[in-house]
Amino acid sequence: MQSVPASPLFAGPFALATLSAPDGPAFPALVTPEELVVDLRTAFGDGRLTVRRLLEDWTAALPRLRSLAGAGSPERWPLAEFRVHAPVEPRQVFQSGANYRRHVIDLHVAHKAPGDDRPEGVRRAEAAQIMDRRAAEDLPYVFTGLPSAITGPYDEVVLPAWAEKPDWELELAVVIGRPAHRVSVARALEYVAGYTIANDLTDRASVFRRDMPQIGTDWLRSKNAPGFTPLGPWLVPAESIGDPDDLRLTLKLNGETMQDESTKDMIFGVARMVAYASQAARLLPGDLLLTGSPAGNGMHWGRFLRDGDVMDGAITGLGAQRVRCAAAVAAW
Repeated sequence: MQSVPASPLFAGPFALATLSAPDGPAFPALVTPEELVVDLRTAFGDGRLTVRRLLEDWTAALPRLRSLAGAGSPERWPLAEFRVHAPVEPRQVFQSGANYRRHVIDLHVAHKAPGDDRPEGVRRAEAAQIMDRRAAEDLPYVFTGLPSAITGPYDEVVLPAWAEKPDWELELAVVIGRPAHRVSVARALEYVAGYTIANDLTDRASVFRRDMPQIGTDWLRSKNAPGFTPLGPWLVPAESIGDPDDLRLTLKLNGETMQDESTKDMIFGVARMVAYASQAARLLPGDLLLTGSPAGNGMHWGRFLRDGDVMDGAITGLGAQRVRCAAAVAAW
């Protein structure tokens, strides 16, 4: 069985998970804070049920889940008997960048223009003004990822041999609960079923094409290797999370804290991110919207992932994930 980090599981009376018994198929589960599991296939009388199918009728499913979480509900088993997978299989993954104020200011200061000899304090104040203007007038930066990059919250991540600078990016992941197209900021949170944890791994050496720099970023190669998006462990309902724009994210590498920031530092909050993404695309139940990563990436520390590294990521109310990195043998 997997080694689950010893920490509070999650906020609220229950969360959703995708689990499997040894040699058994994955199934949707309700998990309680007491580390007990209800098989939702049995509870809902549907042997083909998945977490995504629950989300497709979230308005009807949520009251039933609340009831199941109460005392006297169906048979429960210890969580320790099961393997924990990514909580949901999305059809679409939306990712965002440059969304944490301090992180972007640090990058602005670090990458000064040639000949700019102004004191750091002056350049930092200038960057802060730019961030204020972005928040007031500009739009989020969102692109798409591949569901095939998703892996479980305690699974091993194989670092491709070609990845020269694999980096970590702990992020709050929004899980969509209703089809959303061209929704307003004021109503955007009505379309959110819940939240989970994502670590959006990125090979920094592959972000920009060396052969064709004029075409810009190459997100396919830099972010979508198998296992590059550890997800979970739990999908915590939105009603159990008081304010998604006030959660603390921490990532430790081999026990040393690398990222420690609040979602308060996001330039664009969850509602603005969901509303913006919905203007261009139709968001579907189970889709993920990753909201960006705070300061403290490997780029900041000059230290990238390597064989044997262990990443512990946690977000307030959403639990914790632990991922070990392993080197791969070069294929080509």
